Amino acid sequence: GLVIDGRTLNTIFQGGLQEKFLELTQHCHSVLCCRFTPLQKSMVVKLVRRQLKVMTLSIGDGANDVSMIQAADVGIGISGQEGMQAVMASDFAISRFKHLKKLLLVHGHWCYARLAKMVIYFFYKNVCYASLLFWYQFFCGFSGSTMIDYWQMIFFNLFFTSVPPLLFGVLDKDVSAETLLRLPELYKNGQ
Repeated sequence: GLVIDGRTLNTIFQGGLQEKFLELTQHCHSVLCCRFTPLQKSMVVKLVRRQLKVMTLSIGDGANDVSMIQAADVGIGISGQEGMQAVMASDFAISRFKHLKKLLLVHGHWCYARLAKMVIYFFYKNVCYASLLFWYQFFCGFSGSTMIDYWQMIFFNLFFTSVPPLLFGVLDKDVSAETLLRLPELYKNGQ
């Protein structure tokens, strides 16, 4: 493991040793950053995003974590005794740190699976609609006339094809929550 404080991080950034610092952290099982300023926290997140080209997640519980949460791809705020500033700046809010496991493994997996199915659904819907327009042009002799009224096209997207996304969003759970918590490696299968 590696323990680093704010003064050491200042030396690293001022001396241009960011690449060596990242090299060192990649060989560690855990890296503990203590006594960082809010600016230093966001600088570390931005450094990791820029140099390693990975998706970053930041977790914080106070006002000093807001810049770090906003610099990350995904920010999680923990509502606590230090106030609600981190929660207000985050993408997701949880009440206790122990709920992070369920948020990532269960809801993350379900969201990933639902989004993958919805992308396929929207491609299918648009291909069906475009092919209908294509074959209608043969019927009308390529005159450019519209097949359906403007209001019907609005209602087609608004009412007629909005039920499947709503049902998938609420009801679709490919694996139970207990199974996902018991087998965390199932999260990688979706990717």
